[in-house]
Amino acid sequence: MDLNDLRIFQMVALHGSVSKAAVELNYVQSNVTARIKLLERELHTPLFYRHRRGMILNTEGKRLLEYANDILAKFDELKKVFQDSSTPSGILEIGIVETVIALPKLLSSYLHTYPNVDLSLKAGVTEQLLQEVVDFKLDGAFVTGPIQHPMIEQYEVFQEELVIVSREASFSLDDITVKPLLLYNKGCSYRERMESWLKEEGIVPRKIIEFGTFDTIIGSVAAGVGLTIVPESTVSYLTMQGTIHCHRVPDPYREVTTVFIRRKDSHMTSSVEAFIDEIKKVTNPLLRT
Repeated sequence: MDLNDLRIFQMVALHGSVSKAAVELNYVQSNVTARIKLLERELHTPLFYRHRRGMILNTEGKRLLEYANDILAKFDELKKVFQDSSTPSGILEIGIVETVIALPKLLSSYLHTYPNVDLSLKAGVTEQLLQEVVDFKLDGAFVTGPIQHPMIEQYEVFQEELVIVSREASFSLDDITVKPLLLYNKGCSYRERMESWLKEEGIVPRKIIEFGTFDTIIGSVAAGVGLTIVPESTVSYLTMQGTIHCHRVPDPYREVTTVFIRRKDSHMTSSVEAFIDEIKKVTNPLLRT
């Protein structure tokens, strides 16, 4: 068994298909099949349930995948440590919640200063991005904090206020029993705040419609489909136009803090270190030189 065998196994497990894994890895299909069979012989156990449409991990395969993910993540981390240079360069993978409006300013400043960094952004909800940072899939992420996790360190970026957004100028909690709530998928901290508030008030929403993007949610609110909850700064331009209206959210659900998180035991590359320094400069003008 070698690392390449584990990568092949990991890819087959991800796609549930030898052919798809072969395309992803740029291998011939027969080579992928042979390596999986060799791995199974070496471990003295089948790793997949095989069926006409692909392959599904069995219990032993799921157990091996946990080890494989950990081993390969550590190996990739090791390469970063020894390949890192003092000048920020290479790929920097950052997660974001879509409502971080200060991000363009920060990214523009960072990329102007460090043009050799290839910045990759992945949008998601807080819970998902947190897990991807923990799993070494992201170098860091902007999420809603504070985050309570033993493997995570965090840097406060800014604070904002949540508001209820509707097309109408008036709003009461009773509206939620009449109109649908338009929310991000599970794992969104704004949604969790909204649900906690309604639970305390003893209000059951008429209906919750889940969306994956900010633009779709706000566009649907503006069309009169329903209500949502977002940071006030993200919709200020629409409120000035009169397209939508914002309504106050009570304490302790109103204030939200955006933080940048990273796994504390991961190697601090020069690119990540420079990125954190840039965050500090943007969020605290006194640090500017």
